[in-house]
Amino acid sequence: MAPGLFWLIVFFLLPLGFVGVLSFGEKRGLVDIAITGTLANYARAFDPLYLSVLLESLWIAGLTTVICLVIGMPVALLIAMSPARWKPILLLITVLPLWTNLLIRTYALMAVLRTRGFVNNTLAWFHDGLGSLAALVGLPLFTEPYQPVELLFNQGAVLVGLVYYHLPFMVLPLFAALDRLDTGFLEASLDLGAGHWRTFTAITLPLAMPGIVSGIVITFIPALGTFLTPALLGGPDSQMIGNVIESQFKTANDWPFGAALSFILMYATFAILALRAVWSARAARAGIGRAGEAAL
Repeated sequence: MAPGLFWLIVFFLLPLGFVGVLSFGEKRGLVDIAITGTLANYARAFDPLYLSVLLESLWIAGLTTVICLVIGMPVALLIAMSPARWKPILLLITVLPLWTNLLIRTYALMAVLRTRGFVNNTLAWFHDGLGSLAALVGLPLFTEPYQPVELLFNQGAVLVGLVYYHLPFMVLPLFAALDRLDTGFLEASLDLGAGHWRTFTAITLPLAMPGIVSGIVITFIPALGTFLTPALLGGPDSQMIGNVIESQFKTANDWPFGAALSFILMYATFAILALRAVWSARAARAGIGRAGEAAL
């Protein structure tokens, strides 16, 4: 265990401890920092300005997680129910975007969403085509020139970027849970008269709940702390807590306050992981209890 412990201590615990100590310091001048043990940085983090950014980040990360779950569940079901020879191919297609750097993928998404990007060019093509067809039959439709839709530098673009990046992290744990699902339960439910939707809600969802919880955790936590996607797709008016932390270290040069914000975000992450651990323990106890009742 020595190599692993050495790596963990030197490259994780020591830097984390350094940041933790900084969070109790004060900025003096441009580069000087005095460690005074003050809690002013943590109190400042709950200023309405920064608290609103944190709440906005929680909202965007939560919405991203919900959309990924809604999209990822059918995709995971499709992969899990596919023939064995197709599963590796479909999984490869799912994780293939992760082979490309996030920065490159974000710039590619900007090319898709920009004023003269793929989406607007497609809409302009439909606009001109329908206008030409309407003119042939004498209808005054789509006579005005096409006006590009502003798809970049807003919260909608940030949401699209976050869903695009985090969707594979939702699909994979869902697939892992659904792939172990005994299809005999589904067949029995259908044979006993339940419809597909009732079978999905009463059988599939409860049995896939461990994968759902894992997917929510590993999607929500990175989405909450992201800063690159809002910075590139959202513009200056779309700030998340990760962007504020980055600006404190790189622009404002206020490392103590940036460290305090980082630790508050870390505490939120630990709280989410603790809730997951509590849920897992309760689910395990409930499973043991049901097994005991069945044995009796």
